[in-house]
Amino acid sequence: MIKHKLFLSIFSSVVLLGNSLDLNIIEQKPKRVTIKNNNEIASFNSSIKDAVESVVNISTKKRISNRNNPMEQMFSDPFFKEFFGKGFGDSFPKERIQKSLGSGVILSKEGYIATNAHVVENADEIIVTLGTNSKEYSAKLIGSDKDSDLAVIKIDAKNIKPIKVGSSRSLLIGDLVFAIGNPFGVGQTTTQGIISALNKNKVGINRYENFIQTDASINPGNSGGALIDSRGALIGINSAIMTRSGGNNGVGFAIPVSMVKNIITKLVQEGKVTRGYLGVSIGDISEELRDLYNKKEGALILDISKETPAYKYKLKRGDLVYEVNGIKVKDAQDFSRLIGSFKPNEKVRLKIERDKKNILIDIVLGSRDSIQTISKTKTVLNGLYLSELSNENITKFRLPKDSKGVLIHDVKASSKAEKVGFQAGDIIIQIENIEIDNMQDVQRALRKYRNISKRIYVNRYGRFMVTVIK
Repeated sequence: MIKHKLFLSIFSSVVLLGNSLDLNIIEQKPKRVTIKNNNEIASFNSSIKDAVESVVNISTKKRISNRNNPMEQMFSDPFFKEFFGKGFGDSFPKERIQKSLGSGVILSKEGYIATNAHVVENADEIIVTLGTNSKEYSAKLIGSDKDSDLAVIKIDAKNIKPIKVGSSRSLLIGDLVFAIGNPFGVGQTTTQGIISALNKNKVGINRYENFIQTDASINPGNSGGALIDSRGALIGINSAIMTRSGGNNGVGFAIPVSMVKNIITKLVQEGKVTRGYLGVSIGDISEELRDLYNKKEGALILDISKETPAYKYKLKRGDLVYEVNGIKVKDAQDFSRLIGSFKPNEKVRLKIERDKKNILIDIVLGSRDSIQTISKTKTVLNGLYLSELSNENITKFRLPKDSKGVLIHDVKASSKAEKVGFQAGDIIIQIENIEIDNMQDVQRALRKYRNISKRIYVNRYGRFMVTVIK
């Protein structure tokens, strides 16, 4: 069976909010019309031309170490150096430059631009080109949020045109939309389609998903670009496609502008997004379980981590959460997104069905950052933050339930570990000849192989790899 593959296009968009951001908000309840005059030609040029000028091209450069390249490892082998001479392999480049292209959206006259986090992730250099203008600007990364796949960059430029900002709350299936971006690096392009579906989740792209689905052509390089309505108002940021062949099959996804405004505002104001944390593993109600509950929708609590708000306020396995602060919960993804919309230390009221009885529980949320405080106080292996595998981080990183080893939950920016290719979500399963099941195994291996180059074996979502680092 052919598996669906998700190809993340590379393009970015910008929306500015808050006290320091002056958004060009457009009427939020537009009137929908149908052309009836046979002497008129349907054209949206006048409606979308301003939006086209507000979408930028983004190119990035990343320096990638060649230490894992088999040729470089061969050239570094003492045997070959002795056989061919001491200078053998010295000319082999120690690193290479990886280039990528994407798109972005201008959200303010101050030069803030919204884009996908994956477009600018780990970039050493970000270059922005405005619309059809060939002038290039060096951009600064203001903040990035991997969980929503959104980021904000900023350029110092004059007379730039921010996009009109619409609303994603009043959208309807069948609405005409346009996707603007820089597919395949061929330059600014606009494609047309309709809204195919709303509130799409469980796609497997981001942690917090609530996508607009469209059949407007979205291709590699479009990521971070604008999805606009027929008035030219921003309603979403293009993020990904689902395809079997690598080409566009008419199934594209955009992050709704309501989420964009919320995340971008936090990134501009605070440089990061801090979300409330409950401490539970959750799932949907299966058909087999429906008869056991009066409520037929909600998030089912499957496990509770110790020393978390959920543990403190005595939530239980089997509890069905069907409402948060008066907002109905449809499924597990809906619940996760709702909790993530609150800040740490905020109080939320959960409506829960337990043993077919409805109860209210008020909970003060914690901070997800607090989970990593202990393990992030020190890095190992030149830049790795490690933690034990738990139900919480298995869920967070979408790992198989039977995963074994020690999780790399973060990699220090610009560290040697990042340059040789380690990624958050990798699981260390062996160091040299020591198999890794827990942190004690890691400490034992580091003591045994201190101050020498070590082979680190990792499991990256089912793909096994080996990396060498000192």
